Amino acid sequence: MPGNNQRCFPRRCEPRSGHFAEEEEEISAASAVRHAQTASGAATATLTSTSLGPLKQINAGLLNVGYAEAGRSAGTTVILLHGWPYDIHSYVDVTPLLASAGYRVIIPYLRGYGATSFLSSETYRNGQPSALALDAIALMDALKIDSAIIAGFDWGARTADIVAALWPQRCRALVSVSGYLIGSQEANKKPLPPAAELQWWYQYYFATERGRLGYRQHTRDFNKLIWQTASPKWQFDDATFDRAAASFDNPDHVSIVIHNYRWRLGLAQGESQYDELEQRLAKGPVITLPTITLEGDANGAFHPPASAYAGKFSGKYEHRLITGGIGHNLPQEAPQAFAQAILDVDLMSKE
Repeated sequence: MPGNNQRCFPRRCEPRSGHFAEEEEEISAASAVRHAQTASGAATATLTSTSLGPLKQINAGLLNVGYAEAGRSAGTTVILLHGWPYDIHSYVDVTPLLASAGYRVIIPYLRGYGATSFLSSETYRNGQPSALALDAIALMDALKIDSAIIAGFDWGARTADIVAALWPQRCRALVSVSGYLIGSQEANKKPLPPAAELQWWYQYYFATERGRLGYRQHTRDFNKLIWQTASPKWQFDDATFDRAAASFDNPDHVSIVIHNYRWRLGLAQGESQYDELEQRLAKGPVITLPTITLEGDANGAFHPPASAYAGKFSGKYEHRLITGGIGHNLPQEAPQAFAQAILDVDLMSKE
């Protein structure tokens, strides 16, 4: 069990205390790498891993979920949720760090990605945020996990935020890249400043039939462009992208992605069974659990400033800016800093 206050990945080992860190803490990803190479215990796990090992499959709710698992079965469970257009390999270097620290690590493919499939061909290919959150709850039920530390970025952060807000008994603590991402169709009616709207260009493209057809025809090229613009300083190679891009071959991928972005703008219908959850989310529920939010200093995707969402976390809370040219895919670009946040938020939950 990771309860040793002297274990650290990037830079520090002391436990955190207090409610809200008023000053944004900056953590250098470069120094994180150097510290990880010399620290003892979990920090010695090899980086630049190539595989998460053999996948497992389990029926959970509406899905047959493909997921990777690592670490001790008796350890504190950490669930890592990926975003779009990424996959479970965003956590390929985070996972061994956490596993060697004694955690049980679960990394599922979201609906529409990789080895996850719908149990029925009749199920609507729904990308609503609440549907993805219920997928996470169903997976926990199937694996008999009562509560877990949940962490994510992009779609995964939004899903983790929703679970923490609506089912706090299932979420021990939260790590969320780009902070509080719970939204609603009503909130999305409000226009943003032009520079921010430009960062959402793909959302408006997806709103058109040309966009749907274009995404289906050019999925890999489209998603590589998103990787490049969202993480402009990350020099990933073709092998790294291709490993993740295989998950986009899922037959439901395009339908889920298009529905997700159209639903956000009120251009696609949801399903009635999610109405009550979406109504609760539209009120912007406060998250009461211990939370660490993260942001990369070179995130090219739209992201609100930390000051805009700090008030949405009423429990123990800290925000960290990860420096060194870190973009949108923070777990893969700065795995030590991400793993350290999980270690630290676990300590916060025990204080």
